[in-house]
Parts: sequence; C-alpha cells; structure tokens
Amino acid sequence: MAKIGLFYGTQTGNTETIAELIQQVFGGDSVVTLQDISKAEAGDFEQYECLIIGCPTWNVGELQSDWEGFYDELDEINFSGKKVAYFGAGDQIGYADNFQDAMGILEEKISQNGGKTVGYWPTNGYDFNESKAVKNNRFVGLALDEDNQSDLTESRVKAWVAQIKQEFGV
Repeated sequence: MAKIGLFYGTQTGNTETIAELIQQVFGGDSVVTLQDISKAEAGDFEQYECLIIGCPTWNVGELQSDWEGFYDELDEINFSGKKVAYFGAGDQIGYADNFQDAMGILEEKISQNGGKTVGYWPTNGYDFNESKAVKNNRFVGLALDEDNQSDLTESRVKAWVAQIKQEFGV
C-alpha cells in the first residue's frame, strides 16, 4: 500500500486532533504519515502519491497562519499524478459567509499545480451562506465544524475515510 501524507496546519489544536483521528481510522502511522505544515518543506510532498491536506479557516475566510506562510511554496511543487483529499475546520454559524474558505483556497492552488481532487463531500447537513470550498454543489473535501457540530465529527471522518480509501485505491 502506498503511504499517504497528511499535511495539516493547526492554531488551536482542533485540526491536529482531526488529523490524528483520520490517521487512526485509516489504520495508523504505517498507512498515514502526519506532517505539520509549519515544519514541512516543499520536497516533503514528493514522496507521496496520495495526499490529505487539512486546514482550518481562520478569521474571515483566511488560511491558518502556517498554511499562509507556506502558500507561495505550493507553486514549487508539481502535484501532477497525485490524488489529493482535503478537510477543513470552520464555524458555519459565526462565519456563514466564508465557511471552509481555506479548504477552497488550498484546493484551487494545488489543482492549478496538477493535483487531482478526491473526497468531495455533500453540503447537506450544514447551514452556511457562501464558501470558496463549494464546487458543483459539493465541498471539495470534508467540512467539519467543531464549534457547532462536534458530535458529528467522528462519524463524518469515518464515512469520508471509507470514501477516500476507494478513491485513493488503497
């Protein structure tokens, strides 16, 4: 089985906790390697055919600070031939006009550099107005809301991991 690289940024620890849950549901660190984007380099992405990108939306539709600092380096990475799944943490009630924007910002940039997006997620069950992470009426990845729907996180992660296992072909 090809090793999967999960790159995440976290401010309060929620996204890191979700990344650890995703790793656990996949089968542990023998399957998914966690990479904190604050410690990553552009070359770290090359060793993986399958990637998971995790980023919370911060402030009003912004990337988490570590992803913000790494954003320009994404242009140095050739994502061609790589399958990329995304997850994000956000607050659909407090920030209904830019829920999960960070996930959409990263997906757009990585797709422009050749990444193939997998792991689209339905928008039903959420209450928001707008999002840069919605394409064709679906989120570009798993949308999580630890502020308002934390009770759904584990079941959503399990369903999404089962889906992307098939899409990754693992």
